[in-house]
Amino acid sequence: MTLNSKIPNGPLDKKWTDYKDHVRLVNPANKRNIDVIIIGTGLAGASAAATLAEMGYNVKAFCFQDSPRRAHSIAAQGGINAAKNYKNDGDSTFRLFYDTIKGGDYRAREANVHRLAEVSANIIDQCVAQGVPFAREYGGLLDNRSFGGVQVQRTFYAAGQTGQQLLLGAYSAMNRQIASGKVTMYNRHEMLDLVIVDGKARGIIAKNLVSGEIERHSGHAVLLASGGYGNVFFLSTNAMGSNVTAAWKAHKKGAYFANPCFTQIHPTCIPVSGDHQSKLTLMSESLRNDGRIWVPAKMEDAEALRQGAKKAIDIPEEDRDYYLERRYPSFGNLVPRDVASRAAKERCDAGFGVNKTGEAVFLDYAAAIQRYGKAEAHRKNLHDADAAKITELGKAVVKEKYGNLFDMYMQITGDNPYETPMKIYPAVHYTMGGLWVDYNLMTTIDGCYALGEANFSDHGANRLGASALMQGLADGYFVIPYTIGEYLADDIRTGAISTDHEAFDEAENKVRERIQFFMNNQGSKSVDSFHKRLGKIMWEKCGMARNEQGLKEAIEEIQALREEFWKEVKVPGKADEFNPELDKAGRVADFLELGELMCRDALNRNESCGGHFREEYQTEEGEALRNDKDYAYVAAWEYLGESAPVLHKEELNFENVKLTQRSYK
Repeated sequence: MTLNSKIPNGPLDKKWTDYKDHVRLVNPANKRNIDVIIIGTGLAGASAAATLAEMGYNVKAFCFQDSPRRAHSIAAQGGINAAKNYKNDGDSTFRLFYDTIKGGDYRAREANVHRLAEVSANIIDQCVAQGVPFAREYGGLLDNRSFGGVQVQRTFYAAGQTGQQLLLGAYSAMNRQIASGKVTMYNRHEMLDLVIVDGKARGIIAKNLVSGEIERHSGHAVLLASGGYGNVFFLSTNAMGSNVTAAWKAHKKGAYFANPCFTQIHPTCIPVSGDHQSKLTLMSESLRNDGRIWVPAKMEDAEALRQGAKKAIDIPEEDRDYYLERRYPSFGNLVPRDVASRAAKERCDAGFGVNKTGEAVFLDYAAAIQRYGKAEAHRKNLHDADAAKITELGKAVVKEKYGNLFDMYMQITGDNPYETPMKIYPAVHYTMGGLWVDYNLMTTIDGCYALGEANFSDHGANRLGASALMQGLADGYFVIPYTIGEYLADDIRTGAISTDHEAFDEAENKVRERIQFFMNNQGSKSVDSFHKRLGKIMWEKCGMARNEQGLKEAIEEIQALREEFWKEVKVPGKADEFNPELDKAGRVADFLELGELMCRDALNRNESCGGHFREEYQTEEGEALRNDKDYAYVAAWEYLGESAPVLHKEELNFENVKLTQRSYK
């Protein structure tokens, strides 16, 4: 298949406007006769459901949680980007576009990224109108703060719970449509297959996770907004339920999977504390806005910290290595996530880690507390304030900005981050790869769309902080409502899609066969045991750093693990009841297939870029070394069953930015 991205002609800054002016529309009377299925109710899914229903379409929305409010979008705490230039610091639509292209290490489409930058300002207005309580300055204007990879302040935030507040806004809008009957909500349901009729996505097979009942649902289009696949690593910042199943089922039905190896490692997570853990906790990137990251400059101090003989406050200022500020003076602690993560790994690998495992660095707020305290004392005319008073005032400011994040850290670790530096270490977070989509957000299956983190679009090889919320809401509120009309305009006379078609029979039978296999298999090992072993392979050989030998070993090990899984997995309980272990078994089976594809993609890409760091391809200073001549393309993989997947390439053309070696020095 030839990959046609369907990018409109014309100048970059006119493409989206011209597209909207000429795209085909569906009139309101016809929208009432069209059904749209949406999988996932995070920011992308909920905003799409609310908007499409408001336009008149009949929407069926599915989530595996007990409420849409529990979608993993709530975990994006730090903020959302928009090019409004409220700080008068030189921001613009083009600068947001450029920062995103550069931050993604030049592996994203110009047209999609510029559209994202264009609609970003509208997102903020939309959310304010919904009542999202963004932080405000003294005069009432919305406040902004900085995030990694940029030199302006464009991140809007609601303390340390931005994702939750944005999701409540989208959820409220969707609830209005549920109450009006335009959205039918299916909680505790999971999509287990995509149904294709005459080459078009026409429905899904879903499972009621409470009763175990298998259901058929039809629609004229299917929108996948099911999030990312970071849980392939087992330990990640993702919610335990986050999975790849919906996207993977579409992939096995013909949707190409793009850039699966581009995994984002987030630099500010609470370090692993032991084998008992099932997930990791993210400390928002917003903390790098004011926190300083360091390790001891002397090896003996690092060893003393690991042994508990010293504490962070015992290390004098002159013996601290603020390594990000030293290596990247222009951006300091606000370098992009991939750069900060690799820098932390390098220091810990060199023996300067500060916890018992040697895999942690300090995130210190002492300087910020003093800076804010002095500013507050000056503002309040307390010119004779002593050190204790300044510290008290500074802590109050930090608490207002980041209080819930500090409380969360304290509850998890038992340490008070107001008094002692946090300990952080990189962990798997976001996945830039996903289903390949064109400019319309349609996959290679007609009528099957992918939104938000479920698609590969917009972020290239590395996502800048505060851009996940931006993309999810852009796709749902402002992109898909236009682009889906181009496709559905041909369906105004189609009528309701029957679930009696043989394609539904075939898909349902395959789902039932797989469930029965899991229930009848007389294995001896738990689902989690296989997931943990897969995660260990992925982290060690396809994690922060990869190499040819390790990736080849990983592919063989995953193949052997998958074979063992189908022989030895044991699923307790029954199929026709609430059975989380059965649900987990299906998800892990999909992860075992995805993991191999990720390693193949990483092995194929003989370069380092963004979150994909091949040890063989780095500069003398240890930075990522791209190969634009051979790898400036989107790798889109076609599933061919037991045979090896086939690689299709979408060449990336850069007409408005110059391909340069990324530098934050």
